[in-house]
Order: sequence, then C-alpha cells, then structure tokens
Amino acid sequence: MNKYMVKWKSILVSALCILPIAIIGGITTGLYMLQHTDPELIETAKVQLGSLEAFVAVATMQSVVYAMVAWIVGYFLVDRLGLLKSFKFEVKVLKKVVPAILILGVLFASDYFIFGSMIPEVAQDYEKGISLSYFIASLTYGGVIEEVLMRWFFMSLIAFVLVMIFARKKEKADIPAWIFITANVAAAFMFAIGHLPATQMFFGEINGLILFRCFLLNGGFGLFFGRWYRKYGIQYAMLGHFGLHLVSKLILLCVL
Repeated sequence: MNKYMVKWKSILVSALCILPIAIIGGITTGLYMLQHTDPELIETAKVQLGSLEAFVAVATMQSVVYAMVAWIVGYFLVDRLGLLKSFKFEVKVLKKVVPAILILGVLFASDYFIFGSMIPEVAQDYEKGISLSYFIASLTYGGVIEEVLMRWFFMSLIAFVLVMIFARKKEKADIPAWIFITANVAAAFMFAIGHLPATQMFFGEINGLILFRCFLLNGGFGLFFGRWYRKYGIQYAMLGHFGLHLVSKLILLCVL
C-alpha cells in the first residue's frame, strides 16, 4: 500500500470516528434550538420545512456535512503545516491541561453570576435551566465539532494562507511561530463574530457590554484551545472545549 493510500485510509477512518459525534451533536443542537429560539421563527421554519422533525433533520445534516468536509480538507492542511500528531493522550500533557480546564470551566460558569446580574436577558435564559439536549449538544457539537471547524480547519486554513504568502519555502519545522499565533487569534476572533447575528437576535440590540460578553465567551476561551491544538494536538483542543462545557454545566446544574 503506497503512502497516498495510507493517508486516505487514515483520513476516512478518523472521519468515521467523528461522524457519530456530528450526528448526535446535530440532533441535540436542533432540539436545543427548538427550545431556545423565538417561537415565531420556529413556526416559520415549521411552515417552510413541513414539520419540526424536518427542522432537526436539517440541523443534523448541516452538522454532518460541515464536520466531514472540514475534517477531510483540514487533514491535508494540518499535514502540510506539520501539526498532524498521533491521536492519543499523554499523562504529562494531561497534568498541564486538566487543571487549566477546571479553571476555564469555573470561569465560563461565572457568566451566570457576573453577566447574569448585569444583563436581564442572560439571567432569564439561565432560568430556563439546562435541558438534556442542551447538555449533550454542548459536549458533542460544542466540544468536538466546533473544534473540527474552528481549529482543525479554519485556524489551519489561515495558517496555510499565511505560509503561502510569507513562508512558502520554509520546511514544516521552520514555519515561524507568529503564523500560528496569528491564525489562532484570527480563528477565535472570527468565531466570536460568527455569534453576533444570533446575539443580535437574542438581545434585540448589541451594546458595549453585550459585545464584550460575546467576544469573551466565544473568542477568549478559544485562544487556549488553539494553543493546545498547535502544541499538543487537536485531541487536547477537543478535550479542553468538552471539559469547559462539562465543568461549567455541572456547576450550573448545582445552582440553577
């Protein structure tokens, strides 16, 4: 078996591992959206699609397509950048990452206590509680699929473009660190920007405090995941994002 066949086998096997997570994440995200989206918008979607089940099916299909395309294309980018690492967890790395995850989870949960006390809509949303679909969606789609999209694919794509412009002749091991740092910041920034339409829809406006919260929650924490992805491998970015949601949701389940 030549090296190209080996590479494609690795890509397809790893994609098949991501697939069930994308399906579960899509289903639970669709159910969560039904619970937290404006009823009028849900009714409009129901009329357009024919049923609420169709709405969930569309959300699931989007999750699967996005994840599979991002994983396969991202694999080639990651390999070109020298960021492809064995998908395993090492004790010495976990000793560094896990304590940080616990701290990040606590900080993420503090949104309820800090911004919830300053923004009425935030407190009202938390009062709805944490449904099973929300809990699972945050772990699967949020913890895994978003890392496939934002770090594995998008951060790698930005880094690849920068390499093509500024370091085309460099070997993988010689790519300047600033390229990955810039790509990490840009990916986190764009992820936060991507949440602005939903933020506008939820709050009805975007003021300075709401904007700061959006970028802090959706961009600030992602900087840690991007660093772990670059330094240790995508599995640690996934673990970090997964752990952040797990710790924060468990804290909130205790206080809500």
